[in-house]
Amino acid sequence: MKARVSWDKDLTFTGTTDSGYKTVMDGSGNAVSPMESVLIAVGACSSVDVVDILKKGRFNIEACNCELEAERAEEPPRVFTKIHAHYTVSGEGISEKALARAVQLSAEKYCSVMLMLTGNVDITTSYTLV
Repeated sequence: MKARVSWDKDLTFTGTTDSGYKTVMDGSGNAVSPMESVLIAVGACSSVDVVDILKKGRFNIEACNCELEAERAEEPPRVFTKIHAHYTVSGEGISEKALARAVQLSAEKYCSVMLMLTGNVDITTSYTLV
């Protein structure tokens, strides 16, 4: 995997993946910050796992949302110290047990972004089945 980050102006940068996708990030609040993008990556990566695991279980998923809340160190470097991911999932026939298993497998085995942060960030999860 490769990517390129190019300075646009001020503290604005455009990242381009080797697959051609682009994202703009900014260090002064004019776009998603790099730390916000890491937090979003945690939610997106783990949500992909949760949906994929439930689909493999032949559940009909109607919605999956992941609300994230993070705490950062007070002093630089202002790394994440805690992240909580709460999944709200709806669909037909999804059991509490299946959703719990999907969230646990994502957090402990499959989510590359979460697992990269393990040991440095206290990551917790919860879920609501609608």
